[in-house]
Amino acid sequence: MTETDPTDDEIQTDGSGIVAPDDETPTWRERKERSVGLSRLTYEYFERSRREDQDLRQESDYVERDVLAFPTWPHEIIRNLAITSFFVGMILFLSATLPPHIGPPANPSSTPAIILPDWYLYWSFGLLKLGPLNPELSILGGTKLLADRTYGVVANIIVVGIIAMVPFLNKGSARRPVEEPFWAAVGVGGVLFAFTISILAVKNLYPGNVDTLFDLTFLAPIVGGVVTYAVLKTMREGYMYDLNRRYYRLRPPK
Repeated sequence: MTETDPTDDEIQTDGSGIVAPDDETPTWRERKERSVGLSRLTYEYFERSRREDQDLRQESDYVERDVLAFPTWPHEIIRNLAITSFFVGMILFLSATLPPHIGPPANPSSTPAIILPDWYLYWSFGLLKLGPLNPELSILGGTKLLADRTYGVVANIIVVGIIAMVPFLNKGSARRPVEEPFWAAVGVGGVLFAFTISILAVKNLYPGNVDTLFDLTFLAPIVGGVVTYAVLKTMREGYMYDLNRRYYRLRPPK
């Protein structure tokens, strides 16, 4: 019987004999000069990556989670078709039992007292009614630098620009609001502002004091954002923020 050579090319599943220690890791030129072949070098690369990942997991205190997933077909497709069919059936049922009332044709020679856009554009229409915030400059004899309409258009450009810049400013990998309290507060404040500015757009139909409504339009989003930030800030420890952050850094979700 012949004694086995310790430098034999037998592949080891535990990484020993294949992956060199950190202080003996060959350089790229040394790897290139080997004659073991591309398949062996590929195996060494993945085996070393596997061993480093295993060592990192053993040294950390994160909790690994098992995520149950379902294939797209037939599970997801059938479920989505069932939900879609339900809502389509509800729409057909309501349209058949409660048909909309069709009023008389509009009079082209008269202008309606209240003109409103579609409901999803109320926030933009409300920004056109920020005339009280348009300053009257004393150096111009008490006149405004911009007309109220122009001032509202500029306000729309600024708001849309801020919304477009948020994805570029927030480059974190958070998956829950509790992991990023500041940006969650910004989101809540933005939603509240869209709601309050939409109410300001229909102030002609508002039964209360218009001045109070104007103040609440800007105070409510600030209060909502501050409260959201304070609540999420106190919840971070309860949700094991550091643990989740380490988990997502090691095993990013697919």
